[in-house]
Amino acid sequence: MVKVNGNYLKLKAGYLFPEIGRRVKAFSAANPEAALIRLGIGDVTEPLPLACREAMKTAIDAMGTAEGFHGYGPEQGYAWLREAIAQQDFQSRGCEINADEIFVSDGSKCDSSNILDILGEGNRVAVTDPVYPVYVDSNVMAGRTGDAGAEGRYAGLTYLPISADNNFAAEIPSEPVDLIYLCFPNNPTGAVATRAQLKAWVDYARSHNALILFDAAYEAFIQDPELPHSIFEIEGARECAIEFRSFSKNAGFTGTRCAFTVVPKGLKGTAANGELVELWGLWNRRQSTKFNGVSYIIQRGAEAVYSTAGQAEVKTLVSFYMENASIIRQELTSLGLQIYGGEHAPYVWIKTPNGMDSWGFFDHLLNKANVVGTPGSGFGAAGEGYFRLSAFNSRKNVNEAMARIKSL
Repeated sequence: MVKVNGNYLKLKAGYLFPEIGRRVKAFSAANPEAALIRLGIGDVTEPLPLACREAMKTAIDAMGTAEGFHGYGPEQGYAWLREAIAQQDFQSRGCEINADEIFVSDGSKCDSSNILDILGEGNRVAVTDPVYPVYVDSNVMAGRTGDAGAEGRYAGLTYLPISADNNFAAEIPSEPVDLIYLCFPNNPTGAVATRAQLKAWVDYARSHNALILFDAAYEAFIQDPELPHSIFEIEGARECAIEFRSFSKNAGFTGTRCAFTVVPKGLKGTAANGELVELWGLWNRRQSTKFNGVSYIIQRGAEAVYSTAGQAEVKTLVSFYMENASIIRQELTSLGLQIYGGEHAPYVWIKTPNGMDSWGFFDHLLNKANVVGTPGSGFGAAGEGYFRLSAFNSRKNVNEAMARIKSL
């Protein structure tokens, strides 16, 4: 009989968001009249920028002609998009990133999982706690952990707790690690990192020959011009970091799928025989073998993000969601709740009231206010006692959700 991958059997009862979906589905079946407002998952709600839509329409029309038709494109992404990304996202901020170091993909969630394909099984992995669940679960699936303990933490991972007690800033590991997952602005807490903090991580990685996997999916939401948007703004990061970026949240591409990963040339890992191997070549081979590239039409839409009109429209979208976050912060603060995040990220991180656990607070809001959020414990053991609300929704729904919660 066919054998299954036993690593999947080590996963906890369910991935966070499917479990939320299961509870919401059960509630809706029992309460079909309830008008739910979903402030749980980070899915955008506003239309795609006009500049992107027009570029996609033009690309569709071109695909209907012999001269403009495109079949398989380069697995790494079209040069014109990679060049726009390199110049406007990195070189304009003083980062030494070239177009051929950028790999266009269908999502940073995919890339942050797929990157494990080129990394050895013996690596010691560090994650913050709470953390975006994909980082942990993809390592479990790949067989890089032991079983989960009573608190849900997996043997073999180094957990770096973050909470209000340490201002949501993880301490540098006291033991050597090889892979370090960092996400700033942070999902789920909304915390950000200063240049000095990122410099400390880069210095640690360089001194321990470690690799930082840096998720910058929410960098467009940073409001303070002094805060870094990329790990590559830090001197030495090219020697120790890979960065993941996405068009999903800044330009609304959650349904059209386009992202990219930056792998600097010269960044090396060690083979089993001790030989130094360039990671760029391995990732290039992985993508060429397992990925056929992002649609030409979608890449033209992503390219339009960098046009003058596209930049203005993206800025408007980001401002809209950050205004939502500000409303959530203000309204919940007025209730006496302890609120974090929501200033440089579209997520508001709430300390659950009256000692309520995070799933208890989830059920409370679902049943009493018909509002869906995300329990902090779903992001890790240190997330217990916290709760995440997303600013990705219409203004009408955000205002209504706050009115419902205030009436409780």
